[in-house]
Amino acid sequence: MDHDEPYRGLTPAVRDAYLARIGLPEPGRPSPEELARLQEAHLRAVPFENLSIHLGEPVVLEPGALVAKLVTRRRGGFCYELNGAFAELLRSLGYRVSLLAARVFDPEQRPGPPFDHLALRVDLDEPWLVDVGFGRFSRHPLRLDERGRQADPHGVFTLAPVAGGEQSDEQSDEQSDELDVVMDGSPQYRLGLRPYPLADFVPTCWWQSTSPESHFTRSTTCSLLAADGGRITLSGTRLIRTGPAGDRTERQLTPDEALAAYRTHFGIALDRLPG
Repeated sequence: MDHDEPYRGLTPAVRDAYLARIGLPEPGRPSPEELARLQEAHLRAVPFENLSIHLGEPVVLEPGALVAKLVTRRRGGFCYELNGAFAELLRSLGYRVSLLAARVFDPEQRPGPPFDHLALRVDLDEPWLVDVGFGRFSRHPLRLDERGRQADPHGVFTLAPVAGGEQSDEQSDEQSDELDVVMDGSPQYRLGLRPYPLADFVPTCWWQSTSPESHFTRSTTCSLLAADGGRITLSGTRLIRTGPAGDRTERQLTPDEALAAYRTHFGIALDRLPG
């Protein structure tokens, strides 16, 4: 893709290359079932990783650059990159997509700063929460208007209106402008329902990529949904396998073994270890 030319969405050739990247060369018409297939295929093919930060590569939040990183360079990324690129693929397939900002809960269950996370709203007959950029999360889209329990292969999710949000007395909890997304009883992030353009995420993305206070600058991670429904993760030079039931094994690798693991498990060819 020529970044000197104005970006006008995915060309048919780039769309087809993106679909080949995730192993779905012939998607069907937009539907909840097809959206679920696309999300799961993306999670299985494109890793969540922060290697650019530790390789001295810029993180460019422009649609063409994001798609080129995932498709041409066959890399992954973190939330802004993965969901930003996936939004472009979905739009090219006829889906109506909005970018939503979220605040990730810390271990003390306090929400982080605004624009801490980027997630997607996809509107079909009803709105869906789609997220391929949060590591271990739902395997399939979640109903955005559903307030009951939603079963997913990765757990049970609820989307609960935030008490005390900015709403009038006439508004019900169902009309809250923020939702707490809870997985197996543990809050994951506080999701705003107002759509934003990708450019509005740039300042927080820059902070996440550069600040010593950001957990992304402190260590490297590369993680992918495994064939058995678990995850495989390379954290520094520790190779971690987590089974679908939560069982975990860990092995310390040599530098050469770690480079080989990036190629074998994630399809990422590096000439040196990040960091």
